[in-house]
Amino acid sequence: MTGTLRTRRGIFLAHAVLIIIGFFLIYPVLWMVFGSFKPTNEIFSSASFWPRHWTLANYPQGWNAIPGLPFGTFILHSLLVSCLVSVGTVLSSAIVAFGFARFTFRGKSILFGIMMITMMLPTQVTLIPQYAMFHYLGWINTYYPLIVPAFFGSPFFIFLIVQFIRGLPKELDEAAKIDGCNAFTLFVRVILPLIVPALITTAIFSFIWCWDDFFSQLIYLNSAQKFTVPLGLESLANAVAQEEWGPLFAMSTVSLIPLFLIFFFLQKYVVRGIATTGLRG
Repeated sequence: MTGTLRTRRGIFLAHAVLIIIGFFLIYPVLWMVFGSFKPTNEIFSSASFWPRHWTLANYPQGWNAIPGLPFGTFILHSLLVSCLVSVGTVLSSAIVAFGFARFTFRGKSILFGIMMITMMLPTQVTLIPQYAMFHYLGWINTYYPLIVPAFFGSPFFIFLIVQFIRGLPKELDEAAKIDGCNAFTLFVRVILPLIVPALITTAIFSFIWCWDDFFSQLIYLNSAQKFTVPLGLESLANAVAQEEWGPLFAMSTVSLIPLFLIFFFLQKYVVRGIATTGLRG
């Protein structure tokens, strides 16, 4: 009985500590969300995130703060780019990972090592050569520099999917080959259905990273008519933040809604994909 009480007490303390830490981690987000419902003169008047006077005026004001460019335009652009990047990353990373995990060929270890090394390269190292290449192709101020590289695989996600596929028994491959499956059929009908958690994890994280990517979009997009959410928020900050913080907080809150919805509905796949990948050799 004493052992049971100790176990329950330990679980209770662990949950209490996690709740407290989680609250401090999410406090800035809560402060921003509730700040979007405050009048501007109340936002910085206290550390409390609960508004004394509620208002919805910040949302229409922020949505139409930039003349001729409602904030919904930036959201549509970000959705387009992020969805295509997610699709490209999932397809290309899965194909490359299948090759590394299931095929034996000369130089495989060297190529895999080179791929892993590329994860250590800072973005700034490859920025100038990439910009020169895209400028030569005439892709500056288009979405191609943001989308096309995703269709050539991402080293981090390739490694994640490789680890997942290596945990699948090779007897499945042998049974499929006996039934007449070639490599393509094996990949599509056997491997892909079994690595869905890893694929969804890849799609979610690539979507979130692209949605939040300010640096690359700032480099390659010059026209305000093609701006995405990060650049739209930066333009909004320049337009209204010196006088009105509420609209900026309101549009920042709106920009988080797609991310929260995606993670809320697909979090079980994220947890399953990360947990099972970590257990595979």
